[in-house]
Amino acid sequence: MIHKEAHKQLPMPEGKGFAKANVPAIPELATMAEEIGVAFIGCQMTMDVMGLEKEDFVDGIEVGGAVTFLEFTKDADVTLTF
Repeated sequence: MIHKEAHKQLPMPEGKGFAKANVPAIPELATMAEEIGVAFIGCQMTMDVMGLEKEDFVDGIEVGGAVTFLEFTKDADVTLTF
């Protein structure tokens, strides 16, 4: 979702429900999330393993490990990880 190119290729789940509900495509959802203050955090260890750099991701992401993630989320109402 935060990779500059890969998120453009993520398909929405098939079915009439998403189209009928006018759910935006993934790139638009990412933009909307950023506009309302959602923080995107890239995992440094995963980036190292996959040979990725911060420049490979959309602008505005944070990069860190588990401690960084915990600092961001300790007071959060909701978190989403995958």
